[in-house]
Formats: sequence, structure tokens, C-alpha cells
Amino acid sequence: MATKIAEVMTDRPRAVTPQTSVREAARLMEEEDVGSLPVVDEGVRLVGIVTDRDVALRVVGGGLDPEGTRVSEVASTDVVTLTPDHDLDEALGLMARAQVRRLPIVARENELVGMLAQADIARAGKDKTTGEVIEAISQPPAGPRVAGPDTGGGSTVRVGDEPVPQQHTARDQD
Repeated sequence: MATKIAEVMTDRPRAVTPQTSVREAARLMEEEDVGSLPVVDEGVRLVGIVTDRDVALRVVGGGLDPEGTRVSEVASTDVVTLTPDHDLDEALGLMARAQVRRLPIVARENELVGMLAQADIARAGKDKTTGEVIEAISQPPAGPRVAGPDTGGGSTVRVGDEPVPQQHTARDQD
């Protein structure tokens, strides 16, 4: 019998409202030691997700004021979800296709009931392959990638005294 999401998900995850300031959301991410927070309306209805990446790229990179910027201005609203009754294998497949590391888990009328992270699947995975696949997806690239003014904001790796511009893929951004 396959393992169900309900067996490994985080129940009752910390969430924010669309009106929460980005500064408060970032503080809660640090406090909870998480990289994303579901965004809920009416107390439980999932309406989006805000990630540490949203904070870094859309707020800090965009020069926005984190206190004056609301989560609704930077959160993703096109969110992929599953229910607690789905199998972990289905979750892993969806995460790979959608290229996300965390999934909100909903029930009934899009009511947030949990969160599932790749780490949850890795811990629950009974076969070694599941853990290896997740670890490989989550592995950061080797070596430093230092941004330099001579590359238009891209990364430059120095080999001796010579800068060598690096090509980046979408994978480098996650």
C-alpha cells in the first residue's frame, strides 16, 4: 500500500494573509525555519504562496519597501496543490513537473490543511532512489558564481587573473 501525503505532511502550517507585510512574512519564515508560507483568505482558503525567493527577487531586487509591500503584491497565485489522500509518488511527480520544492495540501473548498516539502518525501521514502532523486534536484551548483559589473550583472568566475562569464539555466535560479 502506497504512503499517503497525510502521513508525512506538516499539519496546520503557519500561513499569512494577502494583507501581511513582506517584512512580517520574512520574519515568520525565519521563525518557522521555512522557505515559503501559504497565503490564505477567510482564515483557511488558499489563495497563493509567498517564498523566500519572492522576497529576494521581487522585493529586494525590485527595490520595494518590505514594510509597505503586501504579500498579495509578490505572492504567486497560480499554485499547484494536492490533497492528503494523494500518494507520495504522485506528489514527487507533480513537484518535478511544476519544478517546486513545496506543495500546499488542501481539502474541500481549497481549504489549507498542510504543507508537503521534498524533505518530507525523502524522509518517508522507503527506496533509496527517491532520496537520491530529491537530493540531486536540490543540490546547488559547485563553486562560486560571483556577480561582476563587467558582465552586465551576470556571474563571473575568475580563472587566474582572467574573468570567465558563466552561462545560467533556469535550474541555477532555484
